[in-house]
Amino acid sequence: MYLETIYVLHRKRGFVRSIDVCEEMGYSKPSVSRAVSLLREGGYLTVGRDGGLNLTEEGLAVAERTYERHTVLSELFCKLGVEKDTAVADACKIEHVISAVTFDALKELNRRM
Repeated sequence: MYLETIYVLHRKRGFVRSIDVCEEMGYSKPSVSRAVSLLREGGYLTVGRDGGLNLTEEGLAVAERTYERHTVLSELFCKLGVEKDTAVADACKIEHVISAVTFDALKELNRRM
């Protein structure tokens, strides 16, 4: 979820700091700081001298894939008549565990609806 949040904030603002992630996600500064450290160690993001968070190629790929899943699933659930807040919350849970095969099938279904 952190990578996706950083990705979305970058699209909106162009520059993202840890405090922006805290505010967006409603998490504490220590929690975000720990996550940023783990993501940096994992090669998913870098932190600039100005405190800006920047996704690496690998981090960007994961974030884009997760964001696409979130967007497609939310849209599909809404088309099925699910209330938007519920659709978004359910998509957020499912996007991380759904297989690529099932997601691709749902994406195609969503495209045809």
